Amino acid sequence: MTDAAAEEPSQSSWLALAALLGGACIIGLAAILVRMSDAGPAATGVWRLIFAMPLLALMTWRTAGSIGGPPRMALWAGLFFALDLGFWHYGIQYTSVANATVLTNLTPVVVTAFAWIFLRQRPRALFLVAVAAAVGGASLMAYAKGGGALRNQPLGDALSVATAFWYALYFLTMAEGRRTEGASRMMFWAGVAGLPLLLGAALLLGEPLTPASATGWAACAGLGLMHVAGQGSIAWAMGRLPTSTASVVVLVQPVVAAWLGWLLFAEAIGPLQALGAAVTLGGVVLAQWVSRKKAG
Repeated sequence: MTDAAAEEPSQSSWLALAALLGGACIIGLAAILVRMSDAGPAATGVWRLIFAMPLLALMTWRTAGSIGGPPRMALWAGLFFALDLGFWHYGIQYTSVANATVLTNLTPVVVTAFAWIFLRQRPRALFLVAVAAAVGGASLMAYAKGGGALRNQPLGDALSVATAFWYALYFLTMAEGRRTEGASRMMFWAGVAGLPLLLGAALLLGEPLTPASATGWAACAGLGLMHVAGQGSIAWAMGRLPTSTASVVVLVQPVVAAWLGWLLFAEAIGPLQALGAAVTLGGVVLAQWVSRKKAG
């Protein structure tokens, strides 16, 4: 991942798509590492950023010569990303895994609606079909899996809906910032902005701040590496792809998470989950095809 100027358009588009898919697959590890972290929900986000920021600072210094000042959009992106992590981690504690997954996967709907209403980017009918297929497939996977104790379903559902909203705003602000700034600089300053917010939330809610085991520490360090490689690749790709398309492509995350759950934890993948995965991937492919056809 570099912050070099855009290459020849067609090559750049394919490279950006590969980076986006790769980043989304890496982010699919997040739920498993969070499960292993042995720390509070917001505190886990704190350690994720602490382990990631030195690497991001080094990458920014090597590519740009200095870290520079904080871009305004990076600070907004950090705020929205901190809210995304906090709301999602807590939402999943109060509602079912199925509900939390379905509701947080509404991000492409929010991004597409925002681009349509505020940016005057009217989507093609086939693109809306692709969004519906990708979100529907992810929803089917979640409902087929089920699980999760319903401690306070209305609260958990509300937090999960808010997560989709915050992640959509993160996408939009990161994409806007990438018009003028490199990916690693945007990621670093977003971390600077988001870390104290997550730490404050962890302290306010009385969470355990440090992992309780060596495995927990390893998981937190893994989250930091995952953040640099996964979210960093996504941020880099967003400077080269339409934001609406990018928000759909990252829905491969639940497919990857389901596969890793089967591989690492022997969590069975039933026929409905397999069908949901196929529909999701079909929607992702269709969204990319429609976007490339429109660009051409």
